[in-house]
Amino acid sequence: MRTRFAPSPTGYMHLGNLRSALFGYLLARKMGGTFVLRIEDTDQGRLVVDAMDKIYETLHTVGITYDEGPDVGGGYGPYVQSERKSNYIEYAKELVAKGAAYYCFCDKARLEGLEDYDRHCYNLAADEVEKMLDDGIPYVIRQLIPQGQTTFADEVFGEITVENEELEDQVLIKSDGMPTYNFANVVDDHLMAITHVMRGSEYLTSTPKYNLLYQALGWEIPTYVHLPLILSANGGKLSKRHGDAFFEDFLDKGFLPEAIVNYVILLGWSPPDNREIYSLKELEQIFSAEAISKSPSTFDISKLRWVNGEYLKAMDFDKFYGLAENHLIDAIKKPDADRVALAKMVQSRIATLGEISEALDFIDNLPQYSTELYIHKKSKCDETIAKDVLAKIAPELAKIDKNNWNNQYLYKFMTDFAEVNELKNSQVLWPLRTALSGKPATPGGASDLLAILGRQESITRIETALAKL
Repeated sequence: MRTRFAPSPTGYMHLGNLRSALFGYLLARKMGGTFVLRIEDTDQGRLVVDAMDKIYETLHTVGITYDEGPDVGGGYGPYVQSERKSNYIEYAKELVAKGAAYYCFCDKARLEGLEDYDRHCYNLAADEVEKMLDDGIPYVIRQLIPQGQTTFADEVFGEITVENEELEDQVLIKSDGMPTYNFANVVDDHLMAITHVMRGSEYLTSTPKYNLLYQALGWEIPTYVHLPLILSANGGKLSKRHGDAFFEDFLDKGFLPEAIVNYVILLGWSPPDNREIYSLKELEQIFSAEAISKSPSTFDISKLRWVNGEYLKAMDFDKFYGLAENHLIDAIKKPDADRVALAKMVQSRIATLGEISEALDFIDNLPQYSTELYIHKKSKCDETIAKDVLAKIAPELAKIDKNNWNNQYLYKFMTDFAEVNELKNSQVLWPLRTALSGKPATPGGASDLLAILGRQESITRIETALAKL
């Protein structure tokens, strides 16, 4: 088995591209096959300067290794299509000789004036074609689509039949001598002995044209595995405008590469058990093409956040702190801030590293807030109870020795205070947490915040709250 990932360096890694790479990689690893990387850079006008480097970087970041490719070599490499130009022209001319393709000399102005392409140049006499070639008139080579039907089998979508009259005589070689994506794709899949072609279902309509080329050249047709569409929450395509398209966008938002991989794999593939969290190594053992769905998958940012949060919770603390430290430095400017304690407080309470700043923005400065935050129906707490609790507890907190100012001692102190004053624990904890943070939700409870802020800052914030109330 030989699978491949064939990205075009015309932009950064889209999540759909990443899924195609992962599926091809996992299938090869599961079956003990070969995974090939091929850079399809034939569309020279749309190349993005650093996109090729980003492709390599992304694959390395997510843990995908390839056995053959641009920087590996091997029996077929390196695989950069612009360096293989002569291969495509040779086979295009073979198709012309076999009557499966023809030279087209129509200029842009003529083609734009047509409602439908009319095969004008296909009807040129052989001597006319020869003369125009000798005269150096620019041309393209087009595939000649025969009459009839084309039927092909796909591992996911089954047998599909297309009427050939629905297919256009696509360009194989452009006027600059470079192959089109569709033609280079076929030639290279053959030359690289690719046995299983995995790609998005948007290529289903192009597959009959590919197969006609394989048949005309007498080549074996590979096994097709077309992957279901990935849709955005509103039912459209994923797009950068909505922030749900590119792998790097999610890294920038504080998502972990392994969490992104885990979630993307579940878009259109069903695992053999009810688990949802898998390492890449585990996936290499259990992946199968038979479990790929034909139904479109909807990208759910909430589910991705959940998956990412699970990875953060399970992470060794030292590793988590290493990832979180720069976010903590950006979020907290106080020189005496205990960033290790803050990291421990937020690790199990955030979904992404990017949430650290917002979760802790109250540490440096108490934000402006409404006293309505003290109202909490479940705790049977309101502004009156809050004011009474804070007024009574502030002087008691001031008496606590600084050596006892720690989370464990403070939590017991507050629960004892609640018991003595015949209050529910939450009627003490809620007002305190609100007074200390000025926020409706925090990554830690009241005792966490007291310990982090310190005695003097905590009492100052409680006094501010009493003035508000």
